[in-house]
Amino acid sequence: MPDLAPAAELAALAHPPFPGESDAYREARRALQAEEIEARRQLTRVAELRQALPPGPVIEKDYRFIDENGVEVGLIDLFGDHDTLFSYLWMYGPERERPCPMCTNLLGSVNGNGEDIKQRVALKILGRSPVERQTAFAAERGWTHLDFVQTVGDDYARDMAQLMDGNLDMAAIVVYRRDGDKVRLFWASEMNADMADPGQDPRDPVDLGTLWNVLDLTPEGRGTNWYPKLAY
Repeated sequence: MPDLAPAAELAALAHPPFPGESDAYREARRALQAEEIEARRQLTRVAELRQALPPGPVIEKDYRFIDENGVEVGLIDLFGDHDTLFSYLWMYGPERERPCPMCTNLLGSVNGNGEDIKQRVALKILGRSPVERQTAFAAERGWTHLDFVQTVGDDYARDMAQLMDGNLDMAAIVVYRRDGDKVRLFWASEMNADMADPGQDPRDPVDLGTLWNVLDLTPEGRGTNWYPKLAY
């Protein structure tokens, strides 16, 4: 990253948008803005480090899936015309009557950007439930920009569970890279419960869900005893 002006100097360039603020408010806001600039820079550094990862391991196991057309395919087939695959294994196994509310909230955000994301990378939502069951729920929610895939058997979910807390019914974000006729791991979320800070979920930076980013801008924040629901 090139030499950057000190964050405090940039924060001092802010134009207060509203009249009548107190000196204490402006001083606190300027200090906060300096921290916001530092956070922005840290997130940029994190993204650059992630993008500079060396080639990941080749995926040797022949994971099988069923696509929305009912066709059995392999992992490499999920890439389509892209060299990168962003996959999200959501918590909607056959034992669940309804899918996980947290996964549902996240996928609502991703659906809103689905067409844009798919200009750059392949985007697939993987689930242990039959693909027809997943697409039926997607239709109920009005999701039109997500492609759902059924995992064949539980090998994939079981291997993903090893990254996290060992629970077969869990969510997993995994990004793959095509390397010729092979597939390599590029990056996977490895945040488990042991990595959580006190009073927080073991989330990655930055949260993919719009909900949490919006609430972080409010005085009440995310709250400690509340989660999204499937219906209100």
